[in-house]
Amino acid sequence: MSATERQIEAMLAPTIRALGCEIWGVEFRPRGGSALLRVFIDGADGGDVTLDDCERVSGQVSALLDVEDPIATKYRLEISSPGLDRVLFRREHYESSRGEQVDVRLAFPFEGRRRFVGLLAGVEGEDVVVRIGEDEYLLPLSQIRRTRIVPDFASEAQDSGAADVAHDRSAVASAGR
Repeated sequence: MSATERQIEAMLAPTIRALGCEIWGVEFRPRGGSALLRVFIDGADGGDVTLDDCERVSGQVSALLDVEDPIATKYRLEISSPGLDRVLFRREHYESSRGEQVDVRLAFPFEGRRRFVGLLAGVEGEDVVVRIGEDEYLLPLSQIRRTRIVPDFASEAQDSGAADVAHDRSAVASAGR
């Protein structure tokens, strides 16, 4: 996470918490003369996030950003649930996602590659352990650009019924800047 993302997350977390949600993570992506600010929220205690939650948080976060003005350029704000294919931002996200399939992208090549798709076996010290077949890779947290859960839709269908899988769990609300 960049310094800008950490600053924005720290600024927004109390407001989002006061609205009954938790901040999952922040992505800030500058693109030429504008940028995208994406804020992921989760329900308190890991509960579900609704479209109403996203809209409510969007209004309050937008007002706070207007007052604090931490971004010098024009940007678009998106408030979203993390979704089934959630991005892992913090060490505790990796720890709580042990046993999940993940897609890890590194900033620099490690053993000749930047992408590792496998089972998240855990966290050891400052490394994330990813198992691919019989091989285990210790990937430095400091070198991870992005990790995303790879949803297992077959298991989801068996666990909750096919109708639930078809339901889009990722709610999004946007406010233009």
